[in-house]
Amino acid sequence: MNNHILSHLPYKSSFRFVDNISLLNEDEVRGEYTLRNDAFFYEDHFVGNPVTPGVIITEIMAQIGLVVLGMFLVLKEPRLNFMENDSLFPLLTSTDVSFYKIVLPGQKVTVISKKQYFRFGKLKCYVELLDSSKELVAKGMFSGVIKKINIKND
Repeated sequence: MNNHILSHLPYKSSFRFVDNISLLNEDEVRGEYTLRNDAFFYEDHFVGNPVTPGVIITEIMAQIGLVVLGMFLVLKEPRLNFMENDSLFPLLTSTDVSFYKIVLPGQKVTVISKKQYFRFGKLKCYVELLDSSKELVAKGMFSGVIKKINIKND
């Protein structure tokens, strides 16, 4: 099921921050991502001393902690009627993130997300990002919706 969910992610390689989903159920998701040393955002942030931008850390947390779990929950809904040209489109509606440590190029991070609620198509999760030493890097509350859209090929 995890690979099935990953195939629905709407991100290309340079902006897909999910390597592996190690746990996925109706209440939580756990996944990993290793930051590439040659990622585009390290070139200028900061010159000579690259550090992962907070917005990228937030995006990693959102992709694993909200989007993967949200798609899993939406695809489980029997009334969805998923058609061949349908795609799932994630919309982040709010975040409240606190940062505690920096993340360097090449580091592997783990995201742990626990569902707070999922109703009326809206998902709210408490999300943590840990470094390879299992130390807390960032934590916060994320909310969003997963919309089903039909892409017509004319």
